[in-house]
Amino acid sequence: MDDMSTQILVVDDDQDLRDLLREYLTRQGMEVSVLHDGATLQRRLERERPDLIVLDLMMPDTDGLTALRALRAGGDDIPVIMLTARADDIDRIVGLELGADDYVAKPFNPRELLARIHSVLRRRRSVISAAPEQREPLAFGPYTLDFQSRTLRSNGMPISLSDSEFALLKIFASNPLRTLARERLLEQLHGPEYDGTDRGIDVQVWRLRRVLESDPSNPRFIQTVRGRGYVFVPEGSV
Repeated sequence: MDDMSTQILVVDDDQDLRDLLREYLTRQGMEVSVLHDGATLQRRLERERPDLIVLDLMMPDTDGLTALRALRAGGDDIPVIMLTARADDIDRIVGLELGADDYVAKPFNPRELLARIHSVLRRRRSVISAAPEQREPLAFGPYTLDFQSRTLRSNGMPISLSDSEFALLKIFASNPLRTLARERLLEQLHGPEYDGTDRGIDVQVWRLRRVLESDPSNPRFIQTVRGRGYVFVPEGSV
């Protein structure tokens, strides 16, 4: 990865932290800009498109969760790494459910954040650069998954999928009726070097269920196999 072409936007109300991260990431060859709150984030993105946003959750006025929710509700899939306080487990989980790509708990070593940035961008670029597959579309329930155009339709109407949601659905669709362990899903999504936790894949499955399932708490297509992982059931029953 060429850090010289990597642009990072740091959104945090702590000026000392903003300055520290700007100095450190710039020394690593990245281009860094800063924003002091989340209120103007969307307006900033209309004139500046960074490769990744580092977003603090605890900010006055418009906090990070509100900014992230607005970002994803508007269909923007730009990568986001959250900065959280160690005690904010609930906010961290909610942030992941809203569509954050990763998180770093405060206080942290800037090298840890740099490693997370590289990991998120590596995953994103591998998904985007993957060549379209020459295979027939898969029909299940009301849906049609087109691997070549990377689109999902419900009764002919297009359904919005993020890159990570498409990648996860593609893995399930390639392994129908096979129980996939969380570790295997993580490895296929992010590579063998990924150091995240099982909780991460649970959140990603939950987000995909919200797209596919009429009742995500009682899933029809992506079912849980207790103690083992998940199984994709195209016909909606086992």
